[in-house]
Amino acid sequence: MNSELVSAELMVLSNHIYEYKKGVRNLILFTLTNRQVSSAVEKLQRQNIDYIVQTIGSNNVNIFFGKKECLDAIRMFVDRPLSMLSPEEDFILGALLGYDVCRQCERFCERKRRV
Repeated sequence: MNSELVSAELMVLSNHIYEYKKGVRNLILFTLTNRQVSSAVEKLQRQNIDYIVQTIGSNNVNIFFGKKECLDAIRMFVDRPLSMLSPEEDFILGALLGYDVCRQCERFCERKRRV
């Protein structure tokens, strides 16, 4: 295996994959450095897990992975930095990632008040 991912990051990625395969989560967002992307992608490909790579800044990357239906939805609106998402898009993303829905409602209301 490519040793680009340090052990702590590899453990986090492995835990995310475990949760996905056990049905705990349908979509995962994993952020890492550009140097580590190939190792993460290789691991996802070996597990036959669909993914999307999104470059953020000059040194970091977001990898969304999980069910095809969730990734199809992500492709529809995550075409810019996550901080640029509308309150509605941010809410959808949080819900897809399995975040607490009540907290997402609070976050949505806070963001709408600022707009």
